[in-house]
Amino acid sequence: MITETKILEQLSAGKITLPPFILEYVGTGRKNRVRYTRPDIFIELSWEKEKIRFAVEIKARSTPKVFQNALNQIKRIDLPKNIFPMLIFPYLGEGQLEQLEKEKVSGIDLCGNGIIVVPEKLLIVRSGAKNRFPTYSPIRNIYQKNSSMATRIFFVKSQFKTVKEIHNNINACNLLVEQWNVKPMSLSTVSKVLSALEEDLIISRVDGIRLLQKDTLLDKLSQNYDVAPKNQKRVRLKVPASGGSLNNLLVRYSTELNLPIVATGKSSVNQYAVMQKDNTLSVYCPRIDRLLERLGGSQTDRFPNLEIVETETEFFYFDSRKKKEFFWASPVQTYLELITGDKRDRETAEQVRDFILRDTEIK
Repeated sequence: MITETKILEQLSAGKITLPPFILEYVGTGRKNRVRYTRPDIFIELSWEKEKIRFAVEIKARSTPKVFQNALNQIKRIDLPKNIFPMLIFPYLGEGQLEQLEKEKVSGIDLCGNGIIVVPEKLLIVRSGAKNRFPTYSPIRNIYQKNSSMATRIFFVKSQFKTVKEIHNNINACNLLVEQWNVKPMSLSTVSKVLSALEEDLIISRVDGIRLLQKDTLLDKLSQNYDVAPKNQKRVRLKVPASGGSLNNLLVRYSTELNLPIVATGKSSVNQYAVMQKDNTLSVYCPRIDRLLERLGGSQTDRFPNLEIVETETEFFYFDSRKKKEFFWASPVQTYLELITGDKRDRETAEQVRDFILRDTEIK
């Protein structure tokens, strides 16, 4: 695990480079008499006969929150006219390099990316090197699998007073906790997800816990969405019911069997957007065999009117919306299924996205 001390050691040993520049460690910063702030170190960049000195802040993590705090910190330091601000991180992504260029602050990482900015004189950018220092997180990816429910809750309600309130709301929105005796999400998992969301600047924990960037959160969910496995058990049927009658039949058997049944996102699209409706209703259910015993009908791939997908994956059922006793997939689940579909699905997904962003109020 990289540390600020290790970064400084590499810099002092000449192991951090940004060709064609030669980097040379000069010394530690001196306390500013007015603001009592100082950079971590000074370095000098040389290129042919040109030498430029920089005041540098070093950080061992590259999360959005750490990056923004470091940028704010270096900008607060009063520097002499001939010394320029710089940040050093394990990794700098394209967006961070663009922000550094906008703020006229130089930056170098340990992967070979960087930007050198000397206003009205010099601008050099190197990018495209892969991240060799992924940020450690107690949860591998908070935007995937069931842990994503702790991020999706902010599309149900954008502001909470406590972590416990969020915890209670997550489990209340999980249909499998209520109807299938699935173990509720733990409070510790919720806390870990919230910490990661704060690091990503998605939420603020000042005066409660509130959503800051709903569009960014939706983007991260779509970029990390787990597409359902192809070998997932599916049954297609022709049953003697359709439309509202079929929905009522499923509600009846769901109640009698205490069996959760929720329409898939693609079958729920007309709840949130305008799209030509498929004649086949597709639903999620944790036990196909129990439902088939009651439904009857004939299994067929030729003009079916019902598809049952067997799954106990919790986020498929999360925040499902009840209408006339039938459960439809949440707007977020609907969006995620459409955005990973074909061209027509992706075009319709934009309508659902607009619905979600309008529906999620940030105060």
